[in-house]
Amino acid sequence: MPETTENWFASWFDTPYYHILYKNRDYTEAQLFIDTITQYLNLEPGSRVLDLACGKGRHSIYLNQLGYDVTGVDLSANNIAEARRSANDTLRFERHDMREPFPGQFDAVFNLFTSFGYFDDDNDNLRTLRAIQQNLTESGLAVIDFMNVEAVLPHLVPEETKTIDGIDFHIRKAFDGRYILKHIDFTADNQSYSFTEKVRAFTLADFEAMIEETGSYLLDVFGDYKLRKYHKSESPRLILVFK
Repeated sequence: MPETTENWFASWFDTPYYHILYKNRDYTEAQLFIDTITQYLNLEPGSRVLDLACGKGRHSIYLNQLGYDVTGVDLSANNIAEARRSANDTLRFERHDMREPFPGQFDAVFNLFTSFGYFDDDNDNLRTLRAIQQNLTESGLAVIDFMNVEAVLPHLVPEETKTIDGIDFHIRKAFDGRYILKHIDFTADNQSYSFTEKVRAFTLADFEAMIEETGSYLLDVFGDYKLRKYHKSESPRLILVFK
């Protein structure tokens, strides 16, 4: 049974099974969030936007439909190949490691839907924040949309099974003191698979410290996709706006 935890994101995100497991995400809610956050940022039509860890490009595509010049980047070659089917003159996709600055500068950098904190080395998280900083224009703004760990941890579901497209995904969640771990076991195409997602359990205080260490400035904090005030124990999300 293939087991992948080392750089798990590089292998798990590149499989078709990742997209099957998460195919029922609420993209209507995601689009409403993008509508709201771009209005809050006062992004003018034609503004250059970098979508960091873009997956197959669904959110990049929607940002482009709103009139922005969008570059979506992701580490997964398969994701980028799929995303490029939607590319046009103002929408492009490139394979890229978010720990490194992408060539060029942008009016906004988005890192959406808990696409941060994957790395084993804390310095890599700082490298990512520094890369974001380098990719912003002088007036540019960055947005990280992360889970609210303070609300998630008390409600972790230890075990569950989700059946999607005939595949039984057996899921176990745990917290090891640093990471929220999600163990995923399943059989597909006559082969057994096992993956473990690892996301650092960063709190608002952790982000404040990292943002300060990288010389960025935290401008605003929100607790949900309607940009309501952040409440430590209740908010579903931790949304940070910084420069």
